[in-house]
Amino acid sequence: MKMIAPANLPTPAGHYTPGVVSGNLLFVSGQLPVKPDGSHTSAEPFEVQAQQAISNLLEVVKAAGAAVNHIVKVNVYIAGVQYWPVFNQLYAAAMGNHKPARAIIPVPELHHGYLVEIDAVAELPQ
Repeated sequence: MKMIAPANLPTPAGHYTPGVVSGNLLFVSGQLPVKPDGSHTSAEPFEVQAQQAISNLLEVVKAAGAAVNHIVKVNVYIAGVQYWPVFNQLYAAAMGNHKPARAIIPVPELHHGYLVEIDAVAELPQ
């Protein structure tokens, strides 16, 4: 196993690593919309939070030596189903033509009052 902790993302407050490589798979821990300097975006609009969470996810993928087209599964937790259309639009823009398996799970709330959290699995290039 190899731990992936991008230098340009804040150190997690909890007992986990942003990403773990096992074999040829990368498991990305839930990425909240925390800015690279560690500041919170919980008071920002959903769009800002979603963009930041997507950016954080892609940073972990990149740090592991992969790219967006290596992502095979994404779970998205949103604090209200009303955010689904906006998230879908932002996600589609970030993913381009790549369409990995995905679940969007509405939840009553997320840590620190955030509105979105994203985790993923990617297959590393050979």
